[in-house]
Amino acid sequence: MSLLAQLPPVRGKYIEQAPLKDITWLRVGGPADVLYLPADEADLARFLAETPDGIPVHVLGAGSNTLVRDGGVPGVVIRLGPPFAKTEALDGNRLRAGAGALDRMVAKAAAKAGLAGMEYLIGVPGTIGGALRMNAGCYDQETADVIVEAVALDRSGRRIIASPKELAYSYRHCEAPEDWIFTEAVFQGRPDEPAAIEARMGEITARREQTQPIREKTSGSTFANPDPPGTPDQRKSWQLIDSVGGRGFSVGGARFSEQHCNFLINDGSASAADLEEVGETIRARIRETHGIDLRWEVRRIGKPDSRGTA
Repeated sequence: MSLLAQLPPVRGKYIEQAPLKDITWLRVGGPADVLYLPADEADLARFLAETPDGIPVHVLGAGSNTLVRDGGVPGVVIRLGPPFAKTEALDGNRLRAGAGALDRMVAKAAAKAGLAGMEYLIGVPGTIGGALRMNAGCYDQETADVIVEAVALDRSGRRIIASPKELAYSYRHCEAPEDWIFTEAVFQGRPDEPAAIEARMGEITARREQTQPIREKTSGSTFANPDPPGTPDQRKSWQLIDSVGGRGFSVGGARFSEQHCNFLINDGSASAADLEEVGETIRARIRETHGIDLRWEVRRIGKPDSRGTA
């Protein structure tokens, strides 16, 4: 029986053998067995409730922080599209945003509503769903600083409203169960003039352009910084990468950026295996040299092809 025949009827859309490299920032990887585009939260809830437990389910946002392996992704990949990308200003200086909304668009919506505190989102690639899952942040701000509550569906389709305490955020980490699929969140802002907020966002954007290869095929930071406190070496990930010869290190069409060496780059000819080998090689050097086991910030999904390793 085909996978599609095992899936429940939905109001959204199923696409078999969907090419994922076209919708990820690194532009690599094999297809999804099935790509599912839910019509709305209720459609997604029904899909989760009626899909057999043995069928793997993955979520893909903007694909900005995901490395899809060359063998593709078994099971179903869910992509939250326009129905999950809405924003709405609320009373009490709050903003509701769908999990499919681009972070930068949420930052702009907050600025338009005169809500400060979410400027950092202009510098975070990806969507709100990813920001919730990994406590995304930049320049000394992170999602944990502004979250009021998050809405998620578990693997059975049950709707959950989670408080910050339940999410248990730490540096680039969230303790929410892996099977939760975030659908929206409410953020707390503070009143300020839109022009002042936009000026701060402009500063963040200019800083990123000066220090990061944002116009390349990349996925943002490859490794999270070592978790403080108590790490044996307080240097940041890019400094550790630089210290073991990682700047510009390449395999095939993949390399660590010369501009910011914690950014993996696809020069246009890289495979997912090339990119993963670059990261794992330098990660091993850092472990051997400094005794630090860097944690991948880029999410890796799927299976390797005959050339790769899991």
